[in-house]
Amino acid sequence: MRFGLKTSPQDTTWDAILGVWRAADDIELFESGWTSDHFGAIHHADLAGPCLEGWMTLAALAAATRRLRMGTLVTGVHYRHPAVLANMAATLDIVSDGRLELGLGAGWNEQESGAYGIELGSPGQRSERFEEACEVITGLLSRPVSTFTGRYYQLAGARCNPRPVQRPHPPICIGGSGEKRTLRTAARFAQQWNFDTGTVAQFRQARDVLHRHCAEVGRDPGEIMLSSQVRFTGDLAATAAAAAAFGAAGAGLAIIYLSSPYSPAVLEPLAEALAGLA
Repeated sequence: MRFGLKTSPQDTTWDAILGVWRAADDIELFESGWTSDHFGAIHHADLAGPCLEGWMTLAALAAATRRLRMGTLVTGVHYRHPAVLANMAATLDIVSDGRLELGLGAGWNEQESGAYGIELGSPGQRSERFEEACEVITGLLSRPVSTFTGRYYQLAGARCNPRPVQRPHPPICIGGSGEKRTLRTAARFAQQWNFDTGTVAQFRQARDVLHRHCAEVGRDPGEIMLSSQVRFTGDLAATAAAAAAFGAAGAGLAIIYLSSPYSPAVLEPLAEALAGLA
């Protein structure tokens, strides 16, 4: 099993995140680091708490690390036009020397979207827009010129230059467990599917739906890495047991979701607890 870590850039400081990532960069067990993509402290009762922008944080972390792969779990595609996001991704892949994992999701947070005046739409609209966004992004990142006509997005001779280091594009990680649309979009576009926090039984159910969608679209399910977020609350043994359970259900990557206040001191003991699963 492979391992990553996640530090949501909310209710924390830049120095705290930087300290954890620099320490993790020196611990071989952790292969990737992840942020989240929100504009407020959504995990806490006080929405007025501090929240660093995820992509800018990721770019700064790319310059401060040498080995960790990196991404957002996950980028809400409605926050940025997918053509803009594709250019951001290409630039970050270059800056990081090909270490980007491109996390994408349909978006879900009504309070946050409404506060910023960003249209979220109905569940059906979100799903349709998300599928279009994935097609726009993969086209821009993998082709010299892209033209696209959809309900939500239109491109006419659009370019993303320079293109990313990783070809045809950075691996796309799709997050979400919507059985009718999100998992079908993952079957079409993802190199990794991420399961947010939930039970192993829920993971298995979503996994099986994803594999059925793969069969329907003619995709080998073995081409899609299955990953799960595992919350770390301070109990090393419980975290290792949870990761092992998801691994037994088919997850090849466990992303350990750290809680603030962040401290690099937890990483070595955590790595030791997980080492037997690697």
